[in-house]
Amino acid sequence: MNKKAKWGLVALILVSLAAWGIYSSLPKENKELSAADKISKGKTNKNILNVNAIVVKPQTLSDEIFINGSLLPDEEVDLSFETSGKIVEINFKEGSFVKKGDLLAKVNDRHLQAQLQKLTSQVKLAEDRVYRQSTLLKRDAVSQEAYEQVKTDLATLKADIELVEANIALTELRAPFDGVIGLRGVSAGSYASPSTVVAKLTKISPIKVEFAVPEHYADDVKVGYNVEFSLPGKLQPFKAKVYAKESKIDPVTHTLTVRALYDNIKGETLAGRYASVNLEKQRIENALVVPSEAIVPEMGVDKLYLYKSGKAQPVTVNVGIRTDKSVQITNGLVQGDTVIVSGTLQLRMGLPVTLDNID
Repeated sequence: MNKKAKWGLVALILVSLAAWGIYSSLPKENKELSAADKISKGKTNKNILNVNAIVVKPQTLSDEIFINGSLLPDEEVDLSFETSGKIVEINFKEGSFVKKGDLLAKVNDRHLQAQLQKLTSQVKLAEDRVYRQSTLLKRDAVSQEAYEQVKTDLATLKADIELVEANIALTELRAPFDGVIGLRGVSAGSYASPSTVVAKLTKISPIKVEFAVPEHYADDVKVGYNVEFSLPGKLQPFKAKVYAKESKIDPVTHTLTVRALYDNIKGETLAGRYASVNLEKQRIENALVVPSEAIVPEMGVDKLYLYKSGKAQPVTVNVGIRTDKSVQITNGLVQGDTVIVSGTLQLRMGLPVTLDNID
């Protein structure tokens, strides 16, 4: 290599080194710097909490509880004869409606009818004897004792007739009240005794709703109190009125048994069904209400967070009645306030917030 070539190589190296130094000193996009910038921006965004809120409006608030109950017939009885004998008549159709006094069934009474006919035929003769003795007594033709004897004979005869008629009535099974008769358990020709159940008669209008109230609600439920109950498979609730309650609280369950009446005029439901009873203890009109999750208990006081100019602002409130989902606010709120209802555990005074949803 000659001398000129050596100097040319040295110059090339020097130029390359100078160019590298200038490049390295120039400002340029850096992956680390970009990532840091993004992290910094992310930290700024994370300081703003996304929340949901509601605008407070007056509404009707009901303080109510739901209790399991059951439907009972207004009246129900197992129909049976008061005497023994062979059944000769069955005059009802299973599952049909019958009225009070309807003859439902009858046992053989032929021997009683014969006795009645025999006694009835003697009445005219006994009455004639009394008439004759009365006429003779006025003429002093018979003694007072003879007259009293024939009067007693007539009275005894009439008493015997009434007794036979009463026994005949025992052979008849009549409906004691209006109701629906169930399935019969006997047939014509079978022998019945007082222990034989012919059928069950149920009065389903009105129908009773029985439920047990916890003891701390016992004083709230009074006779005349209106209740609602719902039935499985029925969309519309039914209205009933309390007509009676037990005389004492059950010492085992600590509940008070209460009964209400539902008219059931159209026979919409049957006894024996399960019912969910809704007891409305109190109804407040124009109440300021917030969801239960909006309340933040702190140091023995209740607080809410309001949305004010993009920030969370805590306020101390007084609460009234509570339901399973809502709380009445009696002091600390005014109509139109925007109450934050989500992320309440993360809120603090002055924290920037963004509303995702507002009702």
